[in-house]
Amino acid sequence: MPNPLFYAFLFIFGACFGSFLNVVIFRYKPENFSIKNLFGRSRCSHCHKTLRFYELFPILSFFAQAGKCRSCRARLSWQYPLVELLAGLVFVLVPLHFFDLPMIYAFPAIEAIILSVIWVVAFLVLILISAIDLRFQIIPDFLNGLLALLGIAGIFTLRYFSDFGIANNGIHGSFLGRYAMIFRVGDSLWVNFILGAVFGLILFGGLHLLTRGRGMGLGDAKLAAALGLLLGWPDIVLVSALAFIVGSIVSIFLLVKKKKKAKDQLPFGPFLAVGTALVFFFGYEIVNAYFSLFNL
Repeated sequence: MPNPLFYAFLFIFGACFGSFLNVVIFRYKPENFSIKNLFGRSRCSHCHKTLRFYELFPILSFFAQAGKCRSCRARLSWQYPLVELLAGLVFVLVPLHFFDLPMIYAFPAIEAIILSVIWVVAFLVLILISAIDLRFQIIPDFLNGLLALLGIAGIFTLRYFSDFGIANNGIHGSFLGRYAMIFRVGDSLWVNFILGAVFGLILFGGLHLLTRGRGMGLGDAKLAAALGLLLGWPDIVLVSALAFIVGSIVSIFLLVKKKKKAKDQLPFGPFLAVGTALVFFFGYEIVNAYFSLFNL
């Protein structure tokens, strides 16, 4: 295993990448987005003064400046350090998770490295999707498409090394461990991952049609399908369930605090992202706890 200094480097590199994600998020315009918008010096969104290099250190600069612009003293968004922190943690926790998974998953070192890269990029995309959905209540098609491509890359990686089959009392390719054996459809990796995409599309696409777009957006259906291709069956089922649970808790909290009204729409992309993170890191533990309640 790499030493702690290596992971410290990964965190710093990830936080720097998170700074770039903030550029994409704040410069994204649904009506006229262009790659050219991502170039150019960073400026204060209030006074438009060009920022110096020492004002751009991830996380540190925000707190050193007490969350304010050095020039105009306008308050800066907490999104800056939050996205940078999340990106740094993604770069550290994802490879740690793959290399520290119990032996029931039986990932060879090379496979773990490839899957780590795929999932690091996937979580960075989910951060982008969540932030853009919260700001504009839309999920760009190109980000959903990128998740789907990552899913296909993950399938080919699993297929090259060992396919979906049973490995040491677990299912290779699922984060639910031995519980995936209960719900799997045969031992074909392609069948189970395509089934995951179909499930996500039908469930969320159906909700979109039933609510005529008011309860669930079409972008959410596309995101669920892409996540189904990334996670496969039956993991996408748990992701969906957790997304609805977390979404319900947040909605009730906002209603109680009178931050939202019952008729207000709430972006669902961030909840699917949270559900994905929970299944990725704690999928087996969550299902195990659930079945333990019933002594199963």
